[in-house]
Amino acid sequence: MPRPGVKGPADVAIVGAGPTGLALALMLRRQGRRVVVHERFDAPRPIGAGFMLQSTGLSVLDRLGLTARITALGQPLNHVFGREARRRRVVLDVKYSDLKTPRPDGINALGVHRATIFHVLHDACLAEGVQFQTDTEVVAASGGRMTTARGGTGPTFDLVVDASGARSPVAHALGVAQGSRRAELPWGALWATVPWPGTPFDEGALEQVYRGASRMIGVLPCGTRPDGPDRLATFFWSLKHADHPEWRATGLEPWKAEVRGLWPEVSPVLDTLTDPDQLTLARYGHHTLPLPVADRLAVVGDAAHSTSPQLGQGVNMGLLDAQALADALEAHADLGEALSAYAAARRWHVRLYQALSMGFTPFYQADGKSLPWVRDHVLGKLARLPFAARMLAATVSGVLLDPRSSPSPSGEGGRSAAETGWGRQGDTTQV
Repeated sequence: MPRPGVKGPADVAIVGAGPTGLALALMLRRQGRRVVVHERFDAPRPIGAGFMLQSTGLSVLDRLGLTARITALGQPLNHVFGREARRRRVVLDVKYSDLKTPRPDGINALGVHRATIFHVLHDACLAEGVQFQTDTEVVAASGGRMTTARGGTGPTFDLVVDASGARSPVAHALGVAQGSRRAELPWGALWATVPWPGTPFDEGALEQVYRGASRMIGVLPCGTRPDGPDRLATFFWSLKHADHPEWRATGLEPWKAEVRGLWPEVSPVLDTLTDPDQLTLARYGHHTLPLPVADRLAVVGDAAHSTSPQLGQGVNMGLLDAQALADALEAHADLGEALSAYAAARRWHVRLYQALSMGFTPFYQADGKSLPWVRDHVLGKLARLPFAARMLAATVSGVLLDPRSSPSPSGEGGRSAAETGWGRQGDTTQV
């Protein structure tokens, strides 16, 4: 039940139980609202492998009091670097120590498996009384009512929030109505969760190797999952969607030989991959809703803005969306004003990073030789200039046009849990 006297929408439906949807559900429940999360699977569960939590995403978890629990399972990162395969020259070198204002706890980025953040957020939601309705695929939403894939409609909510990801039919319909469409990108990536390979890999770094822009290999340490103590990594290989059937038909061994030829040290990782089904093809597209709100509807995360993952901002941007929407609902009793405030709060940060992601992508995933040559021989040298190091670190951390406004108890931006009503009484930031 909603708390008596709650300001703004008392009954909120959230579509999607990913990190963004769960974080928002927890925030809104702590504000006293009744929250029902609708999930298309028969039970809420994580989808995907590891990712990077940047300082922006970590600041949201600070305010929820969950950073310590996730950090205990994740892997702190201090470095992102890439080498070209032929001469082994470093052409990408980002050090979080170059940040102008590093986090007080020293953890500026965290490699995390999706199962970890799901586990922590899901448990917190259950403890607070968030409700879950599973096996419910929402395909449309309007005026607080949702339509499912089976054709049924449920009760009317004061607000519906679409957090169902880049392929959301709800966001697609809203985008079409606003005159925008998703642009599919030809390149994606094969990814797999593998055991952490150890030496010579750096446990505090995302490492990549490139041959031009048509071949990219990466190893990201991502800590452990809640269900076991074994340390893990995410392995990925750049691939065009159209080439995936041929990749499967050819078999693993010729592909492994190519990968070893580019990066011999990755051989122990390849030895753990014995079945093509261990590698999942991720497809990327670019789409930004001109306005992520409508009548009793808000859109957050990848449903509102999706692009390639070259800057590693996806989950972090979604968490920032959740923070902005929760803050707007707390500050404005009128729903229309709150939705307008949410859209305004996220507009320029989202647009900047969507543009940066689209601009960087062709230097790392494309045919041809000119762009990777510029990357290796021009951008690589420019990146070693003193001013560029700090700019690169800020870009990768997501703090350009920093959306966090004022210091929190952890020293990061944004108001504290006590100020926003997110934290339970007596909670403190755990970093």
